[in-house]
Amino acid sequence: MLTDTLIKLFDRDLNALKKEIELYNEEESMWLTPEGITNSAGNLCLHLIGNLNHFIGAGLGNSGYVRERELEFSLKDIPREDLIQQVDDASVMVSQILKQITEDDLQKDYTHQVFKEPMTTAFFLVHLSTHLSYHLGQINYHRRLLDK
Repeated sequence: MLTDTLIKLFDRDLNALKKEIELYNEEESMWLTPEGITNSAGNLCLHLIGNLNHFIGAGLGNSGYVRERELEFSLKDIPREDLIQQVDDASVMVSQILKQITEDDLQKDYTHQVFKEPMTTAFFLVHLSTHLSYHLGQINYHRRLLDK
């Protein structure tokens, strides 16, 4: 079933996200945004956590999570340990909720219209996985480019 695949992909990429955050030699390097770089790795990490908590946690799991998207990009200097804990918590949440999703649920329209037209829950979950992978690559590049 697609949810089994998605659980594996989200788990793999969230573990990779955690590893990237752990690999920064200088914690403050996670928050650098020199000319030409719009978002720091720390802010991208917060964005990914907020995105998953909003769209999977609240959207599919009715967790009650309230997203404050602006803070994902404006908060700075969150301790590494806090980011890692939030990634761990998001990973557990994603897995628990996806285990409850049925094949029928996947074929239904996602609970909110995120783009300009309705989409199935399956399509949107695949989108969320690729969104995570996209930003994970940015974080990896940020670390290799800016960490001393």
